[in-house]
Amino acid sequence: MIGQLFIFIFCLLYLLHTHGSGIFFVIAWASYSQTMDDEYEKFIRRMNPPRVVIDNESCKNATVIQVDSANKHGILLEVVQVLTDLNLIITKAYICSDGGWFMDVFKVTDQDGNKITDEGVLDYIQKSLGPDSCFASSMRRSVGVVPAMDHTSIELIGSDRPGLLSEVSAVLTHLKCNVVNAEVWTHNTRAAAVMQVTDKETGAAITDPERLAMIKQLLCNVLKGSNKSREAKTVVSHGVTHTERRLHQMMFADRDYERTGHETLNERERPNVNVVNWCDKDYSVVTIRCKDRPKLLFDIICTLTDMQYVVFHGNVDAEGPEAHQEYCVRHVDGSPVKSDAERQRVIQCLEAAIERRVSEGLKLELCTTDRVGLLSDVTRIFRENSLTVTRAEVSTRAGKASNTFYVSDASGYPIDGKIIDSIRQTIGQTILRVKGCPEELNQTPQESPTRFLFGGLFKSRSFVNFGLVRSYS
Repeated sequence: MIGQLFIFIFCLLYLLHTHGSGIFFVIAWASYSQTMDDEYEKFIRRMNPPRVVIDNESCKNATVIQVDSANKHGILLEVVQVLTDLNLIITKAYICSDGGWFMDVFKVTDQDGNKITDEGVLDYIQKSLGPDSCFASSMRRSVGVVPAMDHTSIELIGSDRPGLLSEVSAVLTHLKCNVVNAEVWTHNTRAAAVMQVTDKETGAAITDPERLAMIKQLLCNVLKGSNKSREAKTVVSHGVTHTERRLHQMMFADRDYERTGHETLNERERPNVNVVNWCDKDYSVVTIRCKDRPKLLFDIICTLTDMQYVVFHGNVDAEGPEAHQEYCVRHVDGSPVKSDAERQRVIQCLEAAIERRVSEGLKLELCTTDRVGLLSDVTRIFRENSLTVTRAEVSTRAGKASNTFYVSDASGYPIDGKIIDSIRQTIGQTILRVKGCPEELNQTPQESPTRFLFGGLFKSRSFVNFGLVRSYS
């Protein structure tokens, strides 16, 4: 640090001698201040390295994870994100970050409600949150985040409508793009997606500027459709993206939390969110009660962080079917909620964060060998059978496609079990499976997957053949 100070003084004297301008002093001082801030943060981290304690003995039905560290803005989200990316279920949490120190205690289980005993997972948690690793780098290594140069990331947001995912994926197939990973959310008449695509021929990221410009233009036209009142956006990038965090940011920026009168959730199903000021302690207390589900804590902390609120204390209890959460927060400027308008905005944004990932509709899981156009073909079949996709998760690993779709009837009626049977016969009983309500549907017939993979089903009925792309170009 002394050496850096000497260099700074030498450069400052040289600039004043040669230029005699105050602007160089401002630039030099800003650069030096940033360097000092970085060095101070590193120094604090070296003096107070993060400590992670994993305990499988003290609780009979969960693994207890305690994280202690020097405090900084956003650290709570980073810790929760690491645990969520491992698909761990957080049943209880205690949060304390008042002052210069951060301490969190989590009770977690795997998807089946068991303790975490996998040594690989436990070692990953230690390395990601412990003293030998930086949180930022651990986030880049998070499960589901693909190295930047392996794909091109496309972000889409626009008005939701039946068949939208089918049209988007058909355009990408026509443009010789292969969708390797994607996540699609719909909420409050809006749809957002983050799709990772590669070139059909090379399997590499798409880098040609003209081709990328065409992809953006055609997808933006599809998103707009006939609705000119709401904006549609398409962004193409090559950076590393945490998909779920980005979807929250996109929908928040799109103001999907504003009520339109077309909400699908009943009032009794709406999350119970309340915000009051605790004047004696200068906090705002946020209380949330809603049906529990995976990744609920991440969604809430993500939204509070993006809204520039700091959680100083918190308690989370999600051991039953309902989750109870309470947080003492302040804005980053140090103030509690200042007005009723701000209070209402916090409530609306947290409600939206909870609702975006609510699994409405029938859950369908598709597992098969990946190929170019697979997503386009499957979603087209849904569309032709009057089903709309309310949420989708698409992933490809080692040549295998594993996709999850939540579908509902495009007209708002309950889904006819005969339609699902027909779709499964078309795609293949062993490829597409129904989750959530198997008693409603007949799953006994077995259909060979070759009808779907090698039949002539897709030779004449593609959207591309109907001129979809040309009509928007």
